[in-house]
Amino acid sequence: MIGLISATAAGAAARDRLAAAWPDRTRVYEGPVGEAVRAAFAECEQLVCFLATGAVVRLIAPLLGDKTADPGVVCVDEGVRFAVSLVGGHGGGANELAREVGESLGAEPVVTTATDAVGLPGLDTLGFPYEGSVAVVSRALLDGEPVALEAEVPWPLPPLPASAQGSYTVRLTDRAVEPGEREVILRPPSLVVGVGASKGAPAEEVLGLVEDALREAGLSVRSVAELATVDAKSQEPGIVAAAERLGVPLVTYPAGELAAVEVPNPSGAPLAAVGTPSVAEAAALVRGGELLVPKRKSERADGLPAMATCAVVRRPGRGRLAVVGLGPGARDLLTPRAAEELRRASVLVGLDQYVDQIRDLLRPGTRILESGLGAEEERARTAVAEARLGHAVALIGSGDAGVYAMASPALAEASDDIDVVGVPGVTAALAAGAILGAPLGHDHVSISLSDLHTPWEVIERRVRAAAEADLVVTFYNPRSRGRDWQLPKALAVLAEHREPTTPVGVVRNASRPDESSRVTTLAGLDPATVDMMTVVTVGNTATRNIAGRMVTPRGYRWQEGAR
Repeated sequence: MIGLISATAAGAAARDRLAAAWPDRTRVYEGPVGEAVRAAFAECEQLVCFLATGAVVRLIAPLLGDKTADPGVVCVDEGVRFAVSLVGGHGGGANELAREVGESLGAEPVVTTATDAVGLPGLDTLGFPYEGSVAVVSRALLDGEPVALEAEVPWPLPPLPASAQGSYTVRLTDRAVEPGEREVILRPPSLVVGVGASKGAPAEEVLGLVEDALREAGLSVRSVAELATVDAKSQEPGIVAAAERLGVPLVTYPAGELAAVEVPNPSGAPLAAVGTPSVAEAAALVRGGELLVPKRKSERADGLPAMATCAVVRRPGRGRLAVVGLGPGARDLLTPRAAEELRRASVLVGLDQYVDQIRDLLRPGTRILESGLGAEEERARTAVAEARLGHAVALIGSGDAGVYAMASPALAEASDDIDVVGVPGVTAALAAGAILGAPLGHDHVSISLSDLHTPWEVIERRVRAAAEADLVVTFYNPRSRGRDWQLPKALAVLAEHREPTTPVGVVRNASRPDESSRVTTLAGLDPATVDMMTVVTVGNTATRNIAGRMVTPRGYRWQEGAR
């Protein structure tokens, strides 16, 4: 919950705007400011104070304890010009909150955390449990000191400007090791613990068994990603409680699925009880991985039979491929999700001219693999190969990466051994449509006139089908110096079914600085004025030119007076 505090009428007005925008996330604190701040500080994960920073500093100073536990605090001036991340930038999430508040209220976020200011990912913001000298190693990264990255477990990481050697170290490991003075240890969620238990097994016995198994194997409990068991034990109190105390999800599988897993230590007892010869080992191994701790039983001080079993598996980190649409070119048409994926990627793969568009958004240390026109399949193979090595990869394309772009060749190469995320972008058809008016108000189709990958006979059949179906048509790749006859041919096919006065929109470099557009007619369009940077939109029989804009009605009939 986010506590909102103000002192004046102007502050209260801004406070109430934010409360209205985030009704489920915020709580307004009324009354004397000092009391309100103290109450919110004790009860909320974050605070937004519509007060001067000096006043907030004095109010919260006696309340500050540990930066890993204190709430994040953001100050907004009464003129709503700035949203200042005051304390808890990373641990309390104040940096991100300042950005969100700024976006909601139209204020400029002010973030002074050193790593954020220069675009470095904070070592305490990577989503991993961490140990060691975060401040010391972060300072070394900021100062350009050599920092070694030792990834004992392959795992997709954001870009870190680290080297093979250095007097400072960032180590990614699930082993139970202590960090050195100049070292940060990141704990990846790489361990899966399979558990089995008799009915009524105490939580202390299950938890003690798991902790003993990890400790004796030299593994960190902070790298446990989940507890896994058979469906029949999904409500077993001791197992449920053990998962809760470890702070990890409990994942269950049907007995039949577990019975199909080859294990080194099958047993007749679980087969008779729940229908599978293995619970602990099979549940840990069912999604693959390396068996680090074979099945072991709990030991009871009272000498009675063990009531719990466990096994530990290390699952390799899955590489991550984000296929990112950059939009038509304008920075404000790049989605926030796309920008976040670019900052998250440690490897960027893309066409050189698209890389140039977003190079300033990349974090220091991002490895860039760029190539020229005509290498789409090669870029797709490269991106998938890098993801299979365990990297966080962004493969970029213009518009929407799934529309005549990189998603298709990439997914044709990818298999289920990597995670794939699609990030949508504003397509050329949509960008051009917004410039022209509303030509896509009813059913429409996009057709590429490039016959480099598709035989012309197929393209012509699709154009004819669109013409007969009376669909609005947007032509991609309409004309180049080497392909100058396809557009006239396609227009001629449409002209067999549409009047010469049918509106046609022509947009070149949509949303870019040298954008140009015009609305003409099917008979009036000169194909020689069109090139590969142009999108051509041909209306259907209902499309009209109204005040210089293309408009296609949402229904089949125009309302009275709309002609």
